[in-house]
Amino acid sequence: MSKLDNKYDYHLHSLFSSDCETELRDIIDSAKSHELRGIYLTDHNDLNYPETPDNITFDLDIDSYITTLSELSMELLPDFDLRIGVEQGVMPSTCEELNSYSTKHPGIDFIICSSHVVDSLDPYYSEAFKNPDGSYKDVNVIYRHYFEDILYNVEHFSDYNVYGHLDYIFRYGPEKVTAESFSKKHFPALKELIHEILKVIIENGKGIEINTGSLYRGMDYMHPHVEILKMYKELGGEILTFGSDAHDTEHIGYMIEDAAELAQAIGFRYFSTFKAMKPEFIKL
Repeated sequence: MSKLDNKYDYHLHSLFSSDCETELRDIIDSAKSHELRGIYLTDHNDLNYPETPDNITFDLDIDSYITTLSELSMELLPDFDLRIGVEQGVMPSTCEELNSYSTKHPGIDFIICSSHVVDSLDPYYSEAFKNPDGSYKDVNVIYRHYFEDILYNVEHFSDYNVYGHLDYIFRYGPEKVTAESFSKKHFPALKELIHEILKVIIENGKGIEINTGSLYRGMDYMHPHVEILKMYKELGGEILTFGSDAHDTEHIGYMIEDAAELAQAIGFRYFSTFKAMKPEFIKL
């Protein structure tokens, strides 16, 4: 496949996210310049997000968000397809409260469930990997806790369409995790746990994303690692989306076609689009 028809970016952030300042019109212009058929804006909503060194919070103004994007979407049709998504940061402690989010806020097309916190800290910040005295914790224990939380989430939270960047935790930390070191060290240690996570995701009619954001953040593989993608396919997983996780105009649509080619090479035949939280399968 040299060119992806119906090219969408399913994971994008705008000024509605606390960690992004990109204007909506600039996002649209960039998406068009990258020949995208459409995009899903998926701004952050992380209920009870822990305190951080920079005092950031991720409380999405959902009513304003839906109103603004709905009006813009109608204006852009039929030439460009803008859909309304949310990246829902979920923790075991927030599953129950977030489980009716899309029902309470009609107009949402798509929800990414993401894990941004482990042991009450976001691994984006180095403090998540350190003891109070500054020494490093056992990183392998943190990795396992992270995936144990994901397993709890998928068993108790259902108001989502795809799980985002399943191995997000490996972007950060004191060691540089490569495609090779993940295959040789981390995947064998976590294989059974990841297998159970994927099995529950599939049984519940949910999917996963291929997230290319890791590639422009210094990693040498997309999220999740190909070992996880292969396992997902072998277990019968079919729902798949592609997203750049861009917080700027430069990376919108970043290597989306490469993600689609990877999916094809593994054996996936379709990707999914979503309207009003319902999937539609489109041939790769």
